[in-house]
Amino acid sequence: MARSVFRFLSRQPELPELTSDKHVLRLPRFRDYEPWHALRRESRDFLQPWEPTWRTDELTMRAYRSRVLRNEQEFSSGLAVPFFLFDRTDDTLLGGLTIGLIRRGAAQSCMIGYWMGERYAGKGHMFAALQLAIPYIFKGLELHRIEAACIPDNVNSIRLLEKAGFEREGLLREYLKINGQWRDHMLYSKLAGSQGSQGKDRR
Repeated sequence: MARSVFRFLSRQPELPELTSDKHVLRLPRFRDYEPWHALRRESRDFLQPWEPTWRTDELTMRAYRSRVLRNEQEFSSGLAVPFFLFDRTDDTLLGGLTIGLIRRGAAQSCMIGYWMGERYAGKGHMFAALQLAIPYIFKGLELHRIEAACIPDNVNSIRLLEKAGFEREGLLREYLKINGQWRDHMLYSKLAGSQGSQGKDRR
């Protein structure tokens, strides 16, 4: 079983870093701009069908710095935990996974989203990232429910969620504006204490 290290939120939250033998999840930093820019630029055609339309300044340093500052504010306020995913052996940026829309009170839930650089897709990296993020959400953030939404024809994302133990709940009509069009999404969820297929295959 992969070894994981969790740094939990507190009144003065430390920046979380989740690690296994092969992967690291941590918050974006200013110094990550160059690898982020290179990976997003080369993966644009691969990512664009599944993401909101990119702004004209999407890949600029200024836009990236604003993104990092916004991520830090959202984390400090308990609204989100936006991670970058790295290969631990050489610190290569592979993609990102965001724990967002964190809701407390009676809900105790969140929504996750993720992206992967084209050259690293289909190699089990995001499944490994979920194996780190899911225990952190349930044990570290003490949430009860994780939700994820994906476009019905995004077969790879559906397979990933089902492999990680998420269950399909229903259809969200015209849920998000993706690549310039309002798209239906399938809603998936995973509950604290549920088993599913999580952890059966760590390759």
